[in-house]
Amino acid sequence: MKKVKLIPIGLSYSRTSSGAYALIMTEENGQRRLPVVIGANEAQAIAIQMEGMKPYRPLTHDLFLYMASAFSIEVIEVNIIKLKDGIFYSEIVCKRKKKEIKIDARTSDAIAISMKFDCPIYVNEKIMKKAAILLDEKSGSILHTTEQDKEEEEEKKEREISDYSNDELNEMMIDVIKEEDYETASIIRDEIKKRNVKK
Repeated sequence: MKKVKLIPIGLSYSRTSSGAYALIMTEENGQRRLPVVIGANEAQAIAIQMEGMKPYRPLTHDLFLYMASAFSIEVIEVNIIKLKDGIFYSEIVCKRKKKEIKIDARTSDAIAISMKFDCPIYVNEKIMKKAAILLDEKSGSILHTTEQDKEEEEEKKEREISDYSNDELNEMMIDVIKEEDYETASIIRDEIKKRNVKK
């Protein structure tokens, strides 16, 4: 599976999750952005690293860095390997005495640690296609929604279409075909077929 290298570019307060933040990462040599919801503690650690600040006392991710260095453990890379029910799953790839070890980790922790070790972050292309957004560089508006958004939109259409009568569906079918909206036409067709089977 093709891997895409990600670069963290900013943090913003999440409107959907109370007390959480959205970390925005961009693909290297591309325009797609991958937003990842993270907790306040991880956001603080990432923000400190992004700003080049040094905390007065070591934070949790600093301790990981110090312990790994003390035991000659090298962090090679971080991989975002799965997206399930809106949650990203990640692993930290480490090396010690030529032995490679993969450690399961929360994505927020994995990214914070990758920034401490200055190692790359990767995501597989399948996840990128499903969860990334494409922004217009000039206006900042979204040019392309994710496959997940498309699936949700189709489900919404299906729910709405199920409320119409057969006559209304037939009229809608004529209209959407005129407009060359074949995606909606296929949803209407499936609903009509479903009703005919029930009869």
